[in-house]
Amino acid sequence: MNDDALQSEEPAEHLRFWAYLSALEQVTDADEPELIREVLADPDQMMAESAVLRHLDHRAGGLHRGPGYEPWAEMMTQATTGSPFLAQRLQEWSLYRVVALGQPWRPDALLGSSNRLQLMVATASNTDAVRLLAEQGRTKRIRNTAKTNLQRHRSH
Repeated sequence: MNDDALQSEEPAEHLRFWAYLSALEQVTDADEPELIREVLADPDQMMAESAVLRHLDHRAGGLHRGPGYEPWAEMMTQATTGSPFLAQRLQEWSLYRVVALGQPWRPDALLGSSNRLQLMVATASNTDAVRLLAEQGRTKRIRNTAKTNLQRHRSH
């Protein structure tokens, strides 16, 4: 089967999803907010948010420890206005950033965060945050991951 035949069988939203991911991988910093808004204007909101979410996670993962994170996060917050899910994800990346950098954070914010964020923090090096999750993490997996991380830090 040739590529054209495979593409014709692929649903249109799948093709747009992969095209969006490709465009987001290559976008310049200056054009990023506009492209995000363009993707989020797609009629298939679930697909559009999924593409933007992948992009945000990739970019935040690379930026969260550096000084460029805060201006980028502000730009992305403005670009994703209207998407509570993406706004929440950006807030959680900001919380992860302060925990990872050892800056002040609120225990209730961490305990109220998603399982995904709690699991990320459970493997981090901030022993106060890891200890909190070992005791009060939302799931057994989070608590066990945090306990294992604490034991590993004690043995080093």
